[in-house]
Amino acid sequence: MFGIGVPELLLILALALIVFGPGKLPDVGKAIGRGLSEFRRAAKDVHEAADVAISESPAEATLPGKK
Repeated sequence: MFGIGVPELLLILALALIVFGPGKLPDVGKAIGRGLSEFRRAAKDVHEAADVAISESPAEATLPGKK
């Protein structure tokens, strides 16, 4: 995905465990998951809105100053 291999992923997880501790780590994971899900939902909404705008009447979509 981002060129992160297994050693890098283990290092990131170890640092997260040290910084947040074992008690907070599940809460942090849930918060990150919710944030990613909200971001994906918003990106999907923007994509659908763009598709609707593109599919509307092409005759109305003229450049300003052009006839």
